[in-house]
Formats: sequence, C-alpha cells, structure tokens
Amino acid sequence: MTVRIATWNINSVTARLPKLLEWLESAKPDVLCLQELKCATDAFPYEEVRALGYETAAHGTGRWNGVAIVSRIGLDEVVRGLPNQPGFLADDALLPEVEPRAIAATCGPVRVWSVYVPNGREVDHAHYRYKLEWLEALRTDVLADAAGDRPFAVLGDFNIAPTDDDVFDPAAFAGLTHVTPVERAALAGLREAGLQDVVPRPLKYDHPYTYWDYRQLAFPKNRGMRIDLTYGNKPFADAVTDSYVDREARKGKGTSDHAPVVVDLAL
Repeated sequence: MTVRIATWNINSVTARLPKLLEWLESAKPDVLCLQELKCATDAFPYEEVRALGYETAAHGTGRWNGVAIVSRIGLDEVVRGLPNQPGFLADDALLPEVEPRAIAATCGPVRVWSVYVPNGREVDHAHYRYKLEWLEALRTDVLADAAGDRPFAVLGDFNIAPTDDDVFDPAAFAGLTHVTPVERAALAGLREAGLQDVVPRPLKYDHPYTYWDYRQLAFPKNRGMRIDLTYGNKPFADAVTDSYVDREARKGKGTSDHAPVVVDLAL
C-alpha cells in the first residue's frame, strides 16, 4: 500500500482555498496536515474539500492559528489539542488561552498529529517561554503514540530550523528565535522520544527550504528556512520512499509563504 502524506502551513485557508483545491487535485495526497487556518472550526470549507473526496477534522477559532487534517483514507480517533497543552497569557488577557495548535487523527494505517508550534516572537518575550513549554507538552504527549508498531508522525510548522544548514544565512538570524540552542534542544527531545527527522529533498537549489518571507524578494532569491518538519517513529521512517518540498506551490500570486512538504510511504 502506498500512502502519500503532506503538511502545509496554508496561511489562511479562506484566502488560499483555490490554491488548496488545485494542489489537492494535482498532488493527490492521501492525508494533508494543515496549519494557520485563520478560520473557526465551523467556517472551514468542508464541502469544497469533500467534493474532491476528502473528509476533514479541523480545530480553529478564527484567529492567528488553527490546524486541520484532511484525509481520503479515513479519519478516526480524532483528538483536538494536546492533552497537556499550556495556554498563553496575552498582555491584555485575564486568563491564559489554550490555542488551537494541534490535532491528531488515525488515517488508514497511519496516526498523525498536525501541529502549529508557537512562533516565540523574541527570545526575551513571554511567547518564547510559552513556545518552549508548548514543545515540552508535545514531547510528553506524543510518547504513547510514538511507541509500538503503527506508523506515526508529527507534521507541521515547528517554527524552528533544526540546524544552521536549514537557514539561508545563519548570521542573519543571530540572536533571533527559530535558531536558538534551546529551541533546537526541544527538537532533540523529540528525537530522544524515538522520532526521526524525515528530511525532504529540494526540487530546486541545494537546500529543502519550506518557508520564504513575502518581503525583499526572498523567494526568488531563495532566502528561506526549513521550519515545516516531519518527525516520524521508526515504522514511519522505515516506510519512507520519497519526500520533497513542493516549491512549485509557492510560486505566483496569492500563495502561502510556506510550501507543502510531501512524504511517500510504502506500507
């Protein structure tokens, strides 16, 4: 059995719906993990996606987050939110908000989490501490799913470049989030939990970047970062036959600033 799984920070499913539908028809993933929906759960375009043969589990509030799993091979055992997920206390809030940043489902033979890790903003910011707390919750909460013989993976926008090779210029990120040793140590914690970084191949250039800023011609100049990641357990990683960044989907007007990452499995 061949299974194609993908992850894509869509940067507003409403604004990118034509791009999403076009890509589903052309790439034909069996499972697609989406992040940054920017729409409430009940506002997701379920019918448009269903017309292409997919069912969807979504988790969103309509603000700057939201995640979903789109599948044409089954959608069972859905879990919305990490069991131990921390909340973020914004400056103008009285109580911490547990944001819609994680959703899990079993799709045919594979169990997946779609995650949108907090950005962190600045190293001294409260959002940075929140990011590290969130990553620790992710590590502890995926341990049970990672164990055993069932293929399992966490896919999504991690907002962390695992190594200096995953950014176009390490010097340009000195002192900034996404590249700090502490954030990278959190990714190492996932590997210690038994997950492997499934590194995709680039369709162009030497590095499989997945994100390019809209500004300063970052995409045509390939000033990118690899922050959209796939972390799979051994049964998942052993089944990988190919993985690539679909850079073509980042081209043109009205696109997300992220490209889809595709992983093909032979199960």
